[in-house]
Amino acid sequence: MSPLDRIDRAILTALQNNARLSNKELAAQVGLAPSSCLTRVRKLEAEGVIQAYRAQLDPRALGLGLQALIGVQLRLHVGEAFGSIGNHLRSLPETVAVYCLGGSTDFLVHVVCRDTEHLRVLTIQSFTSRPEVARIETSLVFSFTSSGLPVAPEDAAGAGPLAARRSPLAAPARRGSRAKR
Repeated sequence: MSPLDRIDRAILTALQNNARLSNKELAAQVGLAPSSCLTRVRKLEAEGVIQAYRAQLDPRALGLGLQALIGVQLRLHVGEAFGSIGNHLRSLPETVAVYCLGGSTDFLVHVVCRDTEHLRVLTIQSFTSRPEVARIETSLVFSFTSSGLPVAPEDAAGAGPLAARRSPLAAPARRGSRAKR
């Protein structure tokens, strides 16, 4: 995969904000000729940087007014259990996303349901009845916003797009210390 430059990052940001932009509109936003813009977009697609274009749907319009996050803890931490339950969770029609985690929770599953009865039946039939599952914890989602991935420009040192997003918990640089070169 080629390193991303400033223009690639501008293209990615624009497409995350509106994937329905025409190539002409996208080219104008990022300051390229349409042919050059299309070449870059196709390269980003071919390299797997752009993985898909999706419509974001309103779950309520589909009769799915309840969202929940279900934390799953497995009985045994062996590869077969992870693969088996992971495949099962991804196959559920109610599943929005599945995260495999480190820590006390092994999987976090975002689901959509019609109502609390639908959620109750789902948790019993598709989660707690599975032999791999030791316990689950369900939390209701009151609001959900997906903002996309950060596509910040690289910093001057080339440390990457997240270097400018230094964590407030990160240890401050010590005075008088110098990095080894």
